[in-house]
Amino acid sequence: MLLEIFGFLRLSFADIVDILVVAALISVLIRWIRGSSAMNIFIAILMLLATSLLAESLNMRLMSAILKTVLDVGVIALVVIFQPEIRHFLIRLGSRSGLTGKWRNLANRLLGISETANIDGETAKEITEACRMMSEDRTGALIVLPGENPLQQIVETGDIIDARVSRRLILNIFFKNSPLHDGAMIIRSDRIIAARCTLPITSRTDIPASYGMRHKAAIGMSEESDASIIVVSEETGGISFIRSGNLTKITNINELTLLLSQSRQADGAQKKEEEND
Repeated sequence: MLLEIFGFLRLSFADIVDILVVAALISVLIRWIRGSSAMNIFIAILMLLATSLLAESLNMRLMSAILKTVLDVGVIALVVIFQPEIRHFLIRLGSRSGLTGKWRNLANRLLGISETANIDGETAKEITEACRMMSEDRTGALIVLPGENPLQQIVETGDIIDARVSRRLILNIFFKNSPLHDGAMIIRSDRIIAARCTLPITSRTDIPASYGMRHKAAIGMSEESDASIIVVSEETGGISFIRSGNLTKITNINELTLLLSQSRQADGAQKKEEEND
């Protein structure tokens, strides 16, 4: 079926779908890069494309050839320049892919990925109490609670612990003279999986100067996964809760308990919804 527009432009149903899909992709791309330096580069690329089309329509062969060469090389340059952003986008896309419920579980088993479980109330209490005690003593800590992504690649950067969660063990690991205190602790379900793990550092430039490397690592980890991260500042004793790139300062230890509870409920509801699919 053809649709005639303005008496000369003919569009089939496939053409209309094609235009809508491209428009949606451009809209998503603009929302993704809005507010970043990538937006200026995107505008510059659009200007080059418009100039190239104009030069071609006016039969300006030399200008058209130069702009075509610039655009061809520019594609490779963009991949290099935006490598961190592309990597971040693909990671988030993979964690929110269409594989849900039984299909995701089947894929995890085929790939040898162990399924993650939410922390229970007793484990959350042990974590909260350990954070309160470390805050009082100004002991620095970085605790990662994975979501759907088990973060196996992060676990492999540290030392395997595989022990039941307890406040005493958490305190001993993050004790200043402990060989395992420098780095992140990974807690999955009711087990401390690993310690001294290395996390990716955020590339954001709007992080307050008062935040140290633990906070930047926590934000970076939350940007690249669906994990929740707890940070205890060694300088101030302040506790922060980070998820999806958003940092929440904890002014009362009950707030941390509430955030952990909300995180468990959200993950549990999502898992139940996937199982019903």
